[in-house]
Amino acid sequence: MTVHVQYVDTAHAAQTWPLVEKYIESALEHGHGDYTLDQIKLLVCMGQWLLLVAVDEGGNVHGAATVNFLNYPNDRIAFITCIGGKLISNRDTYQEMCMILKSKGATKIQGMARPAVARLWKRYGFNERSTLVEVKI
Repeated sequence: MTVHVQYVDTAHAAQTWPLVEKYIESALEHGHGDYTLDQIKLLVCMGQWLLLVAVDEGGNVHGAATVNFLNYPNDRIAFITCIGGKLISNRDTYQEMCMILKSKGATKIQGMARPAVARLWKRYGFNERSTLVEVKI
C-alpha cells in the first residue's frame, strides 16, 4: 500500500473532518490540554490551521496533521500542532509533507514531541532545539 500526503483546502475541511477526527483525537491523548478537538476543527475550518492527510490509492485516510504557520523575521515556521496515524511513516511521505509546507512559504518545520516521537523524527533530520518548561499561573 502506498500512502501520499496532501493538504485539504479550507473549502473541504468540514466534509473531510469526520475522516480525520480519530487521528487528531488520538494525538490529543499526549497533549497537555492546550486545545480541544472542537477548537482544532474550528481553526482548520476557518483556515487558520492547515490540515494534512495521508491517503492511499483508494482515497482511504491513514493519518492526519494540523499545522499553524508562524512568521518570524528570518523564517516562516510550519509548526505541527497535532499529528496522528500514519502521516510521516517513511522518507517519501516526509518529503511530500516538506514540499507542501514549502509551497505554503515555510522555511522550517517545528513541533512539540514526547521523547519517543522526537527519536523517530531524528530519522528525518529533526534536532532537539530546546526543552519547553511551563507553569500555569
